[in-house]
Amino acid sequence: MIPAIKIEQVQKHYGNLQALRGIDLAIEQGEFFALLGPNGAGKSTLINLLAGLIRPTSGRLSVMGFDVQTQYRQARHALGVVPQELVFDPFFNVREMLRFQAGYFGLGPENDAWVDEIIECLGLADKAHTNMRKLSGGMKRRALIAQALVHKPPVIVLDEPTAGVDVELRQMMWEFIKRLNREGHTIILTTHYLEEAETLCSRVAMMKQGQIIALDSTANLLKKIPGKNLRLKLSAALPETLRPLLRHEEGNEYMLALTEVAQVERVLSQIREANIVVEDMQLIEADLEDVFVDLVGQP
Repeated sequence: MIPAIKIEQVQKHYGNLQALRGIDLAIEQGEFFALLGPNGAGKSTLINLLAGLIRPTSGRLSVMGFDVQTQYRQARHALGVVPQELVFDPFFNVREMLRFQAGYFGLGPENDAWVDEIIECLGLADKAHTNMRKLSGGMKRRALIAQALVHKPPVIVLDEPTAGVDVELRQMMWEFIKRLNREGHTIILTTHYLEEAETLCSRVAMMKQGQIIALDSTANLLKKIPGKNLRLKLSAALPETLRPLLRHEEGNEYMLALTEVAQVERVLSQIREANIVVEDMQLIEADLEDVFVDLVGQP
């Protein structure tokens, strides 16, 4: 089976800025895949290359076996992209916008049943005849997801799809996306909500400064952080003797990395000896955010 996405030695330069530094990546059909990284890591550049919006300086990209540059029409037909920005046509209502989008891919009235299903599944039924300009930010985000799905692409790229979306809308959207994945669609997700990636995605690539610095199954990445985390809120600064355990801090809240539960008592003992009050404490399992901070080097 050909990969849904294949990226071979892709580099992208903007003048003296090297946005991508020789990316090699294959995403199999039917995967739910996460592409993570801090702002400026190169994620959006990679998505724009896949969509054919920009050209690589060197290297090759393909979607469902179609070369993005030499077979652009076929590659673009196989891809649905939900952009990070809220870009929309202000002159149409939701249903009109979706019908026009379907027309760009050669689909006519025979596609209306699918348009209706998308509208219903994304909770847009009562907004179907509302002008795009009058929608809230969360509703516009839903409409852009619907727009990316209107031609039933086998590969769907979601670039920060839940930014500015409330919890109820987020749950509804993910139920629909998970259904599409079960039906065989390949999903590629970029998100700053790392708990979403941990819950949904079976494999993760982490990017930093235009390079992939980690690529593995979610389960294997989580194994890179053994033991547990101890989250503390203290009345004063953490004692210097405990700083070797510090994973990260924010104000008077600290996250310590422990290799075993027995360390908790030793940590608390040192805090008491320093006459510091523990205002709150929580022992938690390491998660994908911990892996991300360790590998990428910034919270």
